[in-house]
Amino acid sequence: MSDAEAAAGATDEADGDNPPVRRVSDWDAGRLRGLADAHGTPLYVQDLDRVRENCERLLAAFPDADVRYAVKAHTGQAVLETVRDAGLDAECASAGEVDRALAAGFDGSRLHYTAVNPPARDLNYVAGVAEADPDLTVTVGAVDTLDRLAERGYDGRVCVRVNPGVGAGHHEKVTTGGAAKFGVPYDRAAEVTRDAAERFDAVGVHAHAGSGIDPDQLDSHRELVARMGDLARELTDPDAEGAAPLDLEYVDVGGGFGVPYEEDAPVLDLRAVADATREAVAPLPEGVDLAIEPGRYVVADAGVLLARVNTVKPTPDETVVGVDAGMTDLLRPAMYDAYHPIRNLGSGRGREGGDAPPVGEREATPVTVAGPICETGDAFCENRALAEPVRGDLLAVGVAGAYGYEMASQYNSRPRPAEVALDDGTATIARRRETLGDLTTVEREIPRDRAGRSEGDR
Repeated sequence: MSDAEAAAGATDEADGDNPPVRRVSDWDAGRLRGLADAHGTPLYVQDLDRVRENCERLLAAFPDADVRYAVKAHTGQAVLETVRDAGLDAECASAGEVDRALAAGFDGSRLHYTAVNPPARDLNYVAGVAEADPDLTVTVGAVDTLDRLAERGYDGRVCVRVNPGVGAGHHEKVTTGGAAKFGVPYDRAAEVTRDAAERFDAVGVHAHAGSGIDPDQLDSHRELVARMGDLARELTDPDAEGAAPLDLEYVDVGGGFGVPYEEDAPVLDLRAVADATREAVAPLPEGVDLAIEPGRYVVADAGVLLARVNTVKPTPDETVVGVDAGMTDLLRPAMYDAYHPIRNLGSGRGREGGDAPPVGEREATPVTVAGPICETGDAFCENRALAEPVRGDLLAVGVAGAYGYEMASQYNSRPRPAEVALDDGTATIARRRETLGDLTTVEREIPRDRAGRSEGDR
């Protein structure tokens, strides 16, 4: 059996009370309707209990690895605090994510800043954080960035990001392993890491294949892992000719573990992936740990987006179901042609104002679910069979916990939605709904001193 076949072999019932995936059909319809009634729509719902379960599964599958949450998947404070308490570290892609992680209680020893062509203000901020907390690690993917850190007086912990020439992911736009933008070319990685060790505390090497890797792409992931194991052994080899061995702490092979979005898509068998990863990277030199950086796997199936049907428009070619959420709330379908499962939770009223039949008694009908944005691409699905929607129905867009709110925008001057966090059955507002007034807050006059500088410039 191949790695891909083994990784696709799990079932939704595996692991007892902690199944490897939560489908949109597993959410309590009555609870979601109640949350929408109480807080309005569009509304994100993030289940912190499910986040904990996903963290537990990762730690169980990789008991000897450093598990770091890729913060960019969901940066909400409630999620970050949950991940922190579960024992995962934080991998941050920007100064803003570092700031959010610090606010959530992560200390420097649990912070890893992965710099990709970092703006000057990001490096300034992170260098300042490292002065106060020198246990922070900066992962660098270009010699220029090492030089820029040195110019700022930084001489702390660095990890070298490597471009292994192997990529995978759910879409070409997130396949990072083979893109020149990311990391030092593999054939220069040893040289760059040794040079870095002369100026900094070089603690690791890093690579990442991409985001949303499914069972069919695990061979590419395995090849990346094997190359990184080879690199670690080369760098730490005491018998290497003309080079002193480096005292590395870890080999970071990234994350990107996929989750099934389509209802009948196979579930990733995380234990099989973990076994294949350990086998591919082995044997690691003594004292060198394996590190991984899952993001999507932690939060994707812990979230749903709730939207209310406001328009049902039959046309000769299709029936368009208009909802109050759009690409400004969930960009992935428009940006990546991404599939998200959609469930009609019902409770709407028909054109005549009377109660519609219960959603379970309605026939499935093919519809296009479209949002309110003035773009043709503003659609969550096309020709998708749903229990026949009527005005007022509530739709749940599933597997929306990763890169949902994070990619939300104010395009078309639409305020961003609210988010509710569920924690042991209790619902709290994690992020309030933006108002129309919030749209122009940053455009209002900023007080300036006599030199004409704003507070942000000083």
